[in-house]
Amino acid sequence: MKMLRGYLVAAIIGALTWVLMQFGERFSTLVDMVYPYVIRTLQGFLATWSGGVDFLLWQVLAVALGVLALGGLVIVIVMKWDPISWAGWVLAGVSFVYLLHTAMFGLNYYAGPIGDDIRLDVGRYSISELAEATEYYRDKAEALAPQVDRDENGNVKFDDFQTLAGRAGDGFQILTYEYSYPIFAGSTEPVKELGWADMYTSMGITGFTFGITGEAAVNPQIPVVSLPFTMCHEMAHRMSIATEKDANFAAFLACRFNSSVEYQYSAYFMAYKYCYNALVSVGGTEALDTAARIKAGEGELLRHDLVHYSQFFASKQNEQATKVADKVNDTYIKTSGDEAGVLSYGQVSDYLVNWYIQEIIAPTQVEEQQKFDPFDENQVDLSGLHHSPTEETQGEEE
Repeated sequence: MKMLRGYLVAAIIGALTWVLMQFGERFSTLVDMVYPYVIRTLQGFLATWSGGVDFLLWQVLAVALGVLALGGLVIVIVMKWDPISWAGWVLAGVSFVYLLHTAMFGLNYYAGPIGDDIRLDVGRYSISELAEATEYYRDKAEALAPQVDRDENGNVKFDDFQTLAGRAGDGFQILTYEYSYPIFAGSTEPVKELGWADMYTSMGITGFTFGITGEAAVNPQIPVVSLPFTMCHEMAHRMSIATEKDANFAAFLACRFNSSVEYQYSAYFMAYKYCYNALVSVGGTEALDTAARIKAGEGELLRHDLVHYSQFFASKQNEQATKVADKVNDTYIKTSGDEAGVLSYGQVSDYLVNWYIQEIIAPTQVEEQQKFDPFDENQVDLSGLHHSPTEETQGEEE
């Protein structure tokens, strides 16, 4: 029985975690009303505390725990103790870390969607509306492409990582205080560089946020054009925006409203990629022909950046490592309450299309409807004027 104590502790902790997640799922409305605001404050405190050092505290903690576990295994072997008991206590430690993560961040997965917080009606849309939105984002990216700095090979050249990270919060500040969206009122402490970048690059991982230490980190090796977007994505996670599609849309908005052209280009570049991929994924002759037409309309600089982006991941990713990382990430996301798993990243296209319809198309239609035409008898009150059409009509009737 003594050798099973670690497993018993792990089971108890696992049960507590399960109860906590069931509570979040069953009382999601209550969670949405209270939990994100409390956690956002906590994450802000932790981000300020962990921001006192340049390195990632959670990586140091991971190494320390790994060394401790390995050291324990060595002692078990040397002393000829029962390794089964040792494994049980390792499992208990892992379970406790996951319980802390769930309590300090994980329940955000049960909060309401970001669309509710920013008054965006997210509904169904047609292939033609998806195509129009894709063209819109392509054209916006194309207009910004010549405005960003480039090197002698034509590749995008942004400011260094730290300078870029220092501006990531500017867009969130505008969204919070000028547009009155409290969901973005979290910490804007700069994101950190993700350590062991080579390993994460081989797995296709662009960033990581650890709620227990309040640290948002971004892989510094990813294509420069996507760095601002990814910085805002990880910062959004720290603001208690948990699901990947919500964090992606928050990143788009934060980059779009940032005064930096580097951030704006990153916003529309990534929005175009997501919408174009969504259009292609629809399948069928109509969607694929439309996607090919939109693709053919790309300018030289935008096409260059898209090719460079794709080639980077194609050349750097390890196929097996990426499959393992995707499987782990997919399992984590689904376990946390998002049934879409890793597919949720691409579902940001639903937000992007509806935002385009509501914020770009709808105001234009209203403006056209309300435009005053002095020669339109239906808009001009001619009653009381001598020989007005109204009087002439009345005379004919009499």
